[in-house]
Amino acid sequence: MRFNVVLGACALVVLGQSVAFAFGTIKGLGQNLEHERITRRAFACVAGVAADDCFQKNTLNSLAGSPGNFGAVGAPDRGRLVVRSEAHCDGGDYFGVPDYPQTKAQANANIAACRAWMASNLDQAVAAAAELLDAKGNIRDSQIPTFVSCTYAGGKKGRAKCNVLEHFGIILHAAQDFYSHTNWTDAADAKAPASALNPPGLNKRGPSPYINLRGGQQFPLGLVSGCFEAKSALSEEAYCNYGPQGVLPRVKHLALNKDKGTIDPAIGAGATERGKINDNFRHAVEAAIADTKDKWATLKERLVAAYGAARAAKMVCALTRDDPVKVC
Repeated sequence: MRFNVVLGACALVVLGQSVAFAFGTIKGLGQNLEHERITRRAFACVAGVAADDCFQKNTLNSLAGSPGNFGAVGAPDRGRLVVRSEAHCDGGDYFGVPDYPQTKAQANANIAACRAWMASNLDQAVAAAAELLDAKGNIRDSQIPTFVSCTYAGGKKGRAKCNVLEHFGIILHAAQDFYSHTNWTDAADAKAPASALNPPGLNKRGPSPYINLRGGQQFPLGLVSGCFEAKSALSEEAYCNYGPQGVLPRVKHLALNKDKGTIDPAIGAGATERGKINDNFRHAVEAAIADTKDKWATLKERLVAAYGAARAAKMVCALTRDDPVKVC
């Protein structure tokens, strides 16, 4: 959930304005910790999950968030990243009508910027991992936080484990928002005509090959996301419009998002208009969980490529265990 940087969450409640949502980061204002719940479903240490694919309690709290703590995955919903469209896969809106204010090429470029944002943070996560180990391959205790001491402030660097988790959380946030904010997994309302308020959906299942960060992928035909401007946090209905007197709506985040719904104890119905259609919320959440797991697999592969199998294995242990100096 993205708060207006200036007013902040409390002021928005007082003003009673509508708020732009991503998969939720807080519990309240219509949100139910969707980013946290997706991340926990992907990485909880449960039966059948390999040790290097699960994050122990305190580390998972730091990555996914916990009461009073946005966590690394929630970092883009606070501070300077709130209004950066690429951090949320926004701004890729297009509808084929005369005088639409953004071309298809511009819309595609905005979604491509989101993919590039994830790729850049992957590079930075791999680079930050170098400080986890000393020259002999031992975990550097000075680079491991104590319990939940990481502060994900955006740009302010700390211990190496915190830095890697921060960049990884930023990747996960964008990837998860991709499924909520684009039409990759969803279907339009078949009972209503196609329009900017009811754009066609691609109705795909599972992760999108386009945001697989292992190599270049062709841009999916018909992929769009919603228009979101900084001022939209105050009132989505009043922004992302065009034409005479500004009465024609663009493809809005408000019309396309599948941000709200039940995830725990089971994935349930969506609470947004788009999320209620065709089980769109469930499909978005399932794809987000699968892609979250795949982003971790990608990071592990990149660590092996950069540092070799033995050092990468020690880095993975350092990133997933609560007391890696003792157990890795």
